[in-house]
Amino acid sequence: MKQLIARALCRFGWLRYDLIVLPIAQHPGKTPVPPGELWLVIDSGVNKWACMSCPGGCGVQISLSLNPNRRPRWSVDTDFWGRPTIFPSVHQHRACACHFWVKNGLIEWCR
Repeated sequence: MKQLIARALCRFGWLRYDLIVLPIAQHPGKTPVPPGELWLVIDSGVNKWACMSCPGGCGVQISLSLNPNRRPRWSVDTDFWGRPTIFPSVHQHRACACHFWVKNGLIEWCR
């Protein structure tokens, strides 16, 4: 419900984001993640994966491990509206090779 309200607020310019979190129960595999969505895979209350389409426009699906015992690993925090912050930055080495941060749902490109 919050995501629907967030989308409406974004349309009116009252809330800004490039990505919004949608929790799912299992890894999407080859199912394409729509642009603008970050699918947070949660199993038994534990965040496992963060999956999204590359914001560089190449269409590559990016899957980030959130497992604290694996390397590399990332962490995802979500604000009240479902906007993600990802730490550390994401450097996609395939296709367009873009490098970016996600802070409060906004893509910040590295130079």
